[in-house]
Amino acid sequence: MKKFDGIIFDIDGTLTSTNELIFATFNHVAEKFLKRSYSPKEITALFGPTEEVILEEMMHDNFKEAMMDYYTFYEMNHSKYNAYAYKGIVDLIRELKNDHLLSIYTGKGRKSSEITLNNIGALDYFDMIVTGDDIEGHKPSPDGILKFVDNFNLDKSRVLMIGDAPSDIKAARTAGVKMASVLWDCYAKEKVLSMESDYYFNTVDELKSFLSNSHIK
Repeated sequence: MKKFDGIIFDIDGTLTSTNELIFATFNHVAEKFLKRSYSPKEITALFGPTEEVILEEMMHDNFKEAMMDYYTFYEMNHSKYNAYAYKGIVDLIRELKNDHLLSIYTGKGRKSSEITLNNIGALDYFDMIVTGDDIEGHKPSPDGILKFVDNFNLDKSRVLMIGDAPSDIKAARTAGVKMASVLWDCYAKEKVLSMESDYYFNTVDELKSFLSNSHIK
């Protein structure tokens, strides 16, 4: 019998190498509308609310135009900034789909989430997609995990959250599910390592091996 019935994935830094694209997209609209740019550290400090919430606070009267520009740049530049799926991750998702319920829980807004999932060819593999637009708060709120658990009436002890950030760990702990922290593109590696997840994985192959063998004897 398999150990997990439901598996939840984060997107950025877990499925895709999108950090450089996100930095470039924020700076594209910041330079155009605010005549300034932000460092990667300044941008990551903004993470939590969706990009729409962040940009509405930054842009004020120019928000709608800036948001349209953001999505256009973000969608058109995945290749330029090498925002591809990590090698083997989509194959893993495809395999897991055969006998697991799969969900996304991301702080990104729905539109940017679907742009990236479609770009990497993974959009149709998920039974549920919960974005920052679909909950009242934002990560580390457990709401995105609990939506999935409640919708499919899952046993929390048989649900696994997979993500790269401290907020993923906090959300999983609050929700009462198991947590797998992935380190292959983690922007807060030292913090994540200090938080003692249930599992740590340095490569997609390590995660795949674990999930392939995570059956109760």
